[in-house]
Amino acid sequence: MPAGTTRRALLLATGAALAGCAAPAPISSRTSGTDPFTLGVASGDPWPDGFVLWTRLVPDRLAPNGGMPAAADVVWEIARDPYFATVERSGTVRTQAASAHSVHVEIGGLAPARDYWYRFRANGHASPTGRARTAPAPGTLPARLAFVTCGCNHFEHGLFTAYRHIAREAPDFAFHYGDYIYEYGTYRGPLPRARLHEGAMCRTLDDYRRRYAQYKSDPDLQAAHAATPFVVSYDDHEVANNWSREYAQSSGDDPAVFLARRNAALQAWYEHLPLRAAQRPTAAGTTMYRALAFGDLAAFDVLDTRQYRTRQPCGDAMQPACPAMDAPQAQMLGPAQESWLFDRLANSRARWNFLGQQVAMMRIDGGDRIFNMDSWAGYTAARGRLHAFLAQRRPSNPVVLTGDWHRNWIGELKADYDDPRSATLAPEFLATSISSDGDPAPDGPRRARVLAANPHLRHYSDRRGYMAFELTASRLDVRLRSVASVVRPDAPVETTARFSVVAGDPRVHAA
Repeated sequence: MPAGTTRRALLLATGAALAGCAAPAPISSRTSGTDPFTLGVASGDPWPDGFVLWTRLVPDRLAPNGGMPAAADVVWEIARDPYFATVERSGTVRTQAASAHSVHVEIGGLAPARDYWYRFRANGHASPTGRARTAPAPGTLPARLAFVTCGCNHFEHGLFTAYRHIAREAPDFAFHYGDYIYEYGTYRGPLPRARLHEGAMCRTLDDYRRRYAQYKSDPDLQAAHAATPFVVSYDDHEVANNWSREYAQSSGDDPAVFLARRNAALQAWYEHLPLRAAQRPTAAGTTMYRALAFGDLAAFDVLDTRQYRTRQPCGDAMQPACPAMDAPQAQMLGPAQESWLFDRLANSRARWNFLGQQVAMMRIDGGDRIFNMDSWAGYTAARGRLHAFLAQRRPSNPVVLTGDWHRNWIGELKADYDDPRSATLAPEFLATSISSDGDPAPDGPRRARVLAANPHLRHYSDRRGYMAFELTASRLDVRLRSVASVVRPDAPVETTARFSVVAGDPRVHAA
């Protein structure tokens, strides 16, 4: 590291470089040539001694196998500075066509709670430089942890400008709650199309690989991945709309056919994201749910609300309540994952316990007792078990992080949603989309109607963007970061609301 260089100066230098990489640029219908690093680089799942590094060799994303004629050796390097004056670790891995020439390198032996920079080399080319950060060491109480939640990136509904702003913020990590891609063919709805999907509905492994390659060609998405580690999950559109276990909504697939499609989708998901070998799919699926820790300040449990849930008891639409939503046998997490979560929470020593998941947990009445049956609202027995656990075992400062709905909903889990005076169990921060649903329409009377029907809600708004969190031992501060438009490549971002949660008090307060 050059003399006199501070961490802040390094981050500013890296941020300036990333901002340059993220400048708006058209995405051509074909990306071809000899450079294999057209999809960028990424890091993920930070541990105290390391993280996972990712890239995929794709000189031509529309050609068979990404245009890679054969296996290739990929050199990776990790340094303590963005100039690579001090290379900490290096190695070589060999890509395989069976995994689409993707690279997943699990790094260990690094120092906790510090920034590192990384890059790859292959076929005479160097990749962009990425920044990663290790988690704080066990037993320590860091003064601060900054992270963002983001997701729902519909390529045709809008530009990924929000990701450029995430790159400039360079948080400690980003939690992506799902819908990284959308499996649909060309969008034919009422929204103006910002750009077009290549190909029809994704059903085969090649289909999903091409769709990921198209999304990951976006310069703003690449910049966000290069700027900060991602903790990724999946929701429905990585596979098929509103899927559950072995069923897809209106797909016409019988379970056996759909399982083959699901496994192809999960394979492509793994190939294109910074995931550890523990998440590598098999014929039985993938173990996506997992735990991360940030010293004794925060435990982060990533949940899977798709793979183990039973089929939606009342259907998967916005509709009135039905008796089947109370079915005791209906599962959202499945018995094994639910037991794992309860054990994690019961034994956690962390000051704060985050549940990173996909669909709304708190009850949200859309008006006239209309509920989203694809959310926890369609599985009231499963939600009741989790609520009862929180009420009885009282883990330290639980916080639920959610996406899916393409809106900002901020509220509280209640012991009894029909009694506003009942105990508050935890806050829930349901973040909007990066681009899905495009620019918002005027709310009109909807906002007031929704808030009146849900006294446990503290905020509802319809803007695209992400949520930014700053955590200390005593307080969680949350900013709603909203872009002015998803059809303007130069759209600025602004903070449209602020909220806080004080340790020991699960209520949400407007800041």
